[in-house]
Amino acid sequence: MNDTQAFTLLFLAMLAISTLMRLYLSHRQIAHIKAHRNQVPAAFDGDISLHEHQKAADYSIAKVRFGRLPLIYDVMLLLMWTLGGGLDLLDQFVRHYALNPITTGIIVMLSYTLLSALLDLPFSIYNTFILEEKFGFNRTTIKTFIMDMIKGAVLGLIIGVPLLYIILWLMQQAGNAWWLYVWLVISAFSLFMMWVYPTWIAPVFNKFEPLEEGETLRRITSLLTRCGFNSKGVFVIDGSKRSSHGNAYFSGFGKNKRIVFFDTLLNQLSDDELEAVLAHELGHFRKKHIIKGLLITFATTLIGLAILAWLMKTSWLYSGLGVTHPSTYMALLLFTLITPVFTFVLQPLFSLFSRKNEFEADTFAAQQTDAKFLISALVGMYRENASTLTPDPMYSAFYDSHPPAPVRIAHLNAQH
Repeated sequence: MNDTQAFTLLFLAMLAISTLMRLYLSHRQIAHIKAHRNQVPAAFDGDISLHEHQKAADYSIAKVRFGRLPLIYDVMLLLMWTLGGGLDLLDQFVRHYALNPITTGIIVMLSYTLLSALLDLPFSIYNTFILEEKFGFNRTTIKTFIMDMIKGAVLGLIIGVPLLYIILWLMQQAGNAWWLYVWLVISAFSLFMMWVYPTWIAPVFNKFEPLEEGETLRRITSLLTRCGFNSKGVFVIDGSKRSSHGNAYFSGFGKNKRIVFFDTLLNQLSDDELEAVLAHELGHFRKKHIIKGLLITFATTLIGLAILAWLMKTSWLYSGLGVTHPSTYMALLLFTLITPVFTFVLQPLFSLFSRKNEFEADTFAAQQTDAKFLISALVGMYRENASTLTPDPMYSAFYDSHPPAPVRIAHLNAQH
């Protein structure tokens, strides 16, 4: 067996393992939710009715079941693009025009991105206009859906093409240390995007209005002052334009930070509850979770680029994945496609890190406000968002960035 055959078999084996594992986890999730569908967990008895609990169960099961179809579909597409010769055919077609290597690479990668988006479009339409509609969450119109796609595509071209050009140029011209230069560019670009996102990008898709003067703003401002959080303002986003789901977050970087509440959330929660939810978000800031997350992202990106720098010098990376003509851009594209296959086993570690951060942010919120208000706010969001109260432990360990509802509420009750 030569290196090409060995790598192809390794790729197929990892793809099979990750796919079967995902299907097994979805089976566990569905079975576990079904088994607890007819009984509201004791921690929520009296706050969430059996009807609401069953709606959340049915919604969660429907999402997991639907998720199996695009999972299998994506696996088939991945095999088609690689071993099936799809990328090689696309590459040969673009190479026929004899453009310079960087331009060729950009066209190939943009063409792949466009074709992939079109192939995934039916699932996006089904999720928005059938699944979310069925459970009463969708508020997206066809016009909004189409405009979001157009805006996303335009922004992708404006932002992505220059970045991609720089990356491909460095890969081609910067010598053996190109991966260090690319890492610096990507890191700087990530920080820049965090800084400009609140004021330049997010408003392209949503309207942001300053929170009106009143008791709610006064209490929020007081909490921000106590926590030493400087922001560019507190804003309300028209989340109801697309969905009835509610949320709150802060975005930005450095002095360009802003607090954002979904209008749906403002309608759901009391001032005490809103203050508690914001205290939780500020907990992420005070505990430096954003910085820690960035450092992890930077580190994993550096490791990934170092691996890519080694892989792109091999012949079996290309031949083992159905590509006949090695190139820097094809190495980058192949690496992007296969990385999730080989790193799926690491998913529980990232989920564990995220849940640890959520516990710390909850503890911080309980120190700044009364924990009972965060509990009631969470219960309200579980109810309004139809979040399952009974996820399968293994499924949750792999996928959930937040602790399961009963575990999180128990943790907050211990803060009293």
